[in-house]
Amino acid sequence: MSRIPLPYNPKVMDLFQHPKNLGKMEDATVVAVAGNPACGDMITFYLKIDEAKQIIEKASFESYGCAANIATSSIVTEMVKCLTLEKAWNEITWKKVTEEIGGLPNVKFHCGVLAVGALKRAIRQYFKEKGVAPPAWLPNEHTFEEKQALEEEELAKTLSKRLKPEAEKK
Repeated sequence: MSRIPLPYNPKVMDLFQHPKNLGKMEDATVVAVAGNPACGDMITFYLKIDEAKQIIEKASFESYGCAANIATSSIVTEMVKCLTLEKAWNEITWKKVTEEIGGLPNVKFHCGVLAVGALKRAIRQYFKEKGVAPPAWLPNEHTFEEKQALEEEELAKTLSKRLKPEAEKK
């Protein structure tokens, strides 16, 4: 069976080969993970937040995945710098991420969804960890991107249980 390379544009390839803000952030205010180990796309997002102003000062990521996964994660970390949590929540969408990197093959749109899902999970996690009521702009219901990230995780858990030998299931 032959594999045809996906038609990634030069910006995606550049971000894949030279990602921005790659690596663990030791002084992160909040950390969130999204992904599906069964398909290979995993992202950990780190945000450093100015807590008084609720502004994202720094963002970084760790990724295990394809070129689109790395490129979309990289561009999200660039897009959120100096944004308030509210602006990041409301203005960063998977469609904007896809546009910002010059497009993706249709079969890779889920990478943009996953990157934004990780960002939104980090923002939601920030308020949860602070033990404060979430602001009015943060919906009680999970967003599309968060739901996709959660669904992928649930699928991965289900698959891993099915693949375990019977003795390990008990």
